[in-house]
Amino acid sequence: MNWAVIIPLVVFLIIIFFIGFWSSKFIRSSSDSFLSEYFLGGRELGGFILAMTMIATYGSASSFIGGPGIAYTQGFGWVLLSMSQVATGYFVLMILGKKFAIMSRRYNAITLIDFLKERYKSKWVVLFSAFSIIIFLFSAMAAQWIGGARLIESLTGISYLGALFIFAVSVLIYVVIGGFRAVALTDAVQGVVMFAGTLILLIAVIIAGGGVSNIVDGLQTENPNLITPYGFDGNLTATYVSSFWILVGVGVVGLPQVTVRAMSYKNSKAMHRALVVGTIFVGFIMLNMHLIGVFARPILPGIEVGDKVMPLIALEVLPAWLAGIVLAAPMAAIMSTVDSLLLLVSSSVVKDVYLNYIEPNASYTKVKKMSFGVTAILGILVFLLALDPPNLLIWLNLFAFGGLEAAFIWPVVLGLYWSRGNKHGALASMLTGIISYTLLHNFYPSAFGMHTVVLPIILSFVAFILVSLMTEDARTAANDY
Repeated sequence: MNWAVIIPLVVFLIIIFFIGFWSSKFIRSSSDSFLSEYFLGGRELGGFILAMTMIATYGSASSFIGGPGIAYTQGFGWVLLSMSQVATGYFVLMILGKKFAIMSRRYNAITLIDFLKERYKSKWVVLFSAFSIIIFLFSAMAAQWIGGARLIESLTGISYLGALFIFAVSVLIYVVIGGFRAVALTDAVQGVVMFAGTLILLIAVIIAGGGVSNIVDGLQTENPNLITPYGFDGNLTATYVSSFWILVGVGVVGLPQVTVRAMSYKNSKAMHRALVVGTIFVGFIMLNMHLIGVFARPILPGIEVGDKVMPLIALEVLPAWLAGIVLAAPMAAIMSTVDSLLLLVSSSVVKDVYLNYIEPNASYTKVKKMSFGVTAILGILVFLLALDPPNLLIWLNLFAFGGLEAAFIWPVVLGLYWSRGNKHGALASMLTGIISYTLLHNFYPSAFGMHTVVLPIILSFVAFILVSLMTEDARTAANDY
């Protein structure tokens, strides 16, 4: 066990725990304020913290472990594809922006489902939304658990099961105690670590490879496709890459774990600052991480499990103590995403199902115990799901992304901007999106050369419009809204 690598990671985790314990002091004594604080940070996020929490939440194990792994396999084509993520924060805050924050405050919405509940006044919209979040985010959370365990496994040499246990306990402790404020504050720390860590590692990889031109020559010698936009096997066509921008760029507006950030900022100045800071940081981090994956191929050929590329190349090109510091970056990304997903699923169970339909007048003590307990139980269930990991976790994460986008993008966006949209249209859109996405994913992936998510998003849009216009209460709903 390489203690020079492990000690910086341990120090990092101690800092994270301290922030979680400190954040627990802000959790207030009444039921309503507890929910607002635990699940939304009291709507007090400034611009920098808002930008960092969006980046750190979106920049997950998929980006920092799976992303470099598949870039290692596919070459520069995957770097080009991944850069569609630069626009993520910009699209979310510009499309949702002030209107979403205003409406969520007017509705006193703490979760995305709160917004949908008040906008559409439908029990079935709420329950189906909660069901969708729980199902798809289990896949996303399992990907993060796997990524964290892979990283610890590579660094320490302990078994995957032992690494998974260490990671799960570390995350659960500070998320259960600190809630959303702990998540947001640690995201700010983690975003800075990611920014610096990716820069240091990229420079070290370039030096170890003898310079960019030498690395590119090595890639071309192995397979000329590695330095083209089309990938190692030529499957990254222009149609597929363009459609992928919908999944990881525009469509991110429909991800509940990202949209909830647009509820939590303090004022317009914070939102505008987050737009600039977030776009710069995302572009810098994503470009660096995926270039690292490509450049690692001539230096460390023959890596069979793509998810191990990041830790292995760091250990190869950096001194052990610096590798430990730099590898805090992917650990930061993984932890910040998994904590956010845990809170989102927990809030769906506690706030959107239990308090809305089972026990609306639950006491503060009961709500607090339920929130802590559900978060812990969810973490344990995801731990069990992660016991049998795939070789490239990025596909598990992207599957969850696509399902959530197909379900929520139009009920959220058209719910804000189209007054004639109603509960029937919203439910039809979610059902159409999820059913078509699941069927296409299993039986006809990459239809017409596009990513699987494209057709379900188009079909769910058509379903929302047609059903809203065809149902009898469309005009009534518009007048009431």
